[in-house]
Amino acid sequence: MTSSSVQQALQALGRRLRKIRADAGLTARELARRADWHESKCSRLENGRTSPSDADIRTYTYLCGAQDQTADLIATTRGIEGAHVQWRRLERAGLRRVQHSVTPLFERTRRFRVYQSWVIPGLLQSAAYTRAVLSTVANLRDVPDDINDAVAVRMDRQRILHTGDHRFAMLVEEWVLRTVIGDHDIMAGALGHLISVASLPSVSLGVIPLGTPRGAGWPVESFTMYDDAQVNVELVSAHLTVTQPGEIAEYTKAFAELSAIAVYGTQARSLITAAIDALG
Repeated sequence: MTSSSVQQALQALGRRLRKIRADAGLTARELARRADWHESKCSRLENGRTSPSDADIRTYTYLCGAQDQTADLIATTRGIEGAHVQWRRLERAGLRRVQHSVTPLFERTRRFRVYQSWVIPGLLQSAAYTRAVLSTVANLRDVPDDINDAVAVRMDRQRILHTGDHRFAMLVEEWVLRTVIGDHDIMAGALGHLISVASLPSVSLGVIPLGTPRGAGWPVESFTMYDDAQVNVELVSAHLTVTQPGEIAEYTKAFAELSAIAVYGTQARSLITAAIDALG
């Protein structure tokens, strides 16, 4: 668990533990003594350097008189451990299977909130751009070469942009528009496609311009919010799934802060057009 998002989740859990201990009027040293732990263990747990076991949680809450929080804390810990799924494990059976695996989630979600700091959001990608992205993934991770099938699945999924009562709020950093994926022709086509799909009634596209004072809207890892039920975070080495309400609330706040510094409509289209012109 070395990725920043998993570390942040462990740190948030540690802050909860620290508050429970403080509310109980115990020092970290005293709690460790009563638990028969090494005196540094409380510090490691409360600073997110160590993931607590179920037994650790039970001991901690028992000694702090907070047994009513035991089940929730254990569920949170298991969620952190289970949500950090290595991409290689997911992709071992091929990229097509990865693309298919999220279809039920996409179909049942009504409100999508997507922030992308790396690439154009998948639902707004052209076929050639998707092929370039997945080809890079396949080369970097040595996964089965089923790119054609995976692209077909991704393109078929885009039907939800035109059907049902789905709504899509999309945010991208301007540097995503300026980062050439594939080659200049593929990128120009992808940006032209982005202008087209951004005009759909179901889609709201915001672009965060380069040079914008960030304030609270700090750039973070790309993430997708599926209603208020789940957040998927894209990491270099893994895929983090967040389902705890408190953590989802943090992503809701981050999305709102990022949305506040984005531009929309004509201003967003101007930035896309400028990126196309820059390709020459």
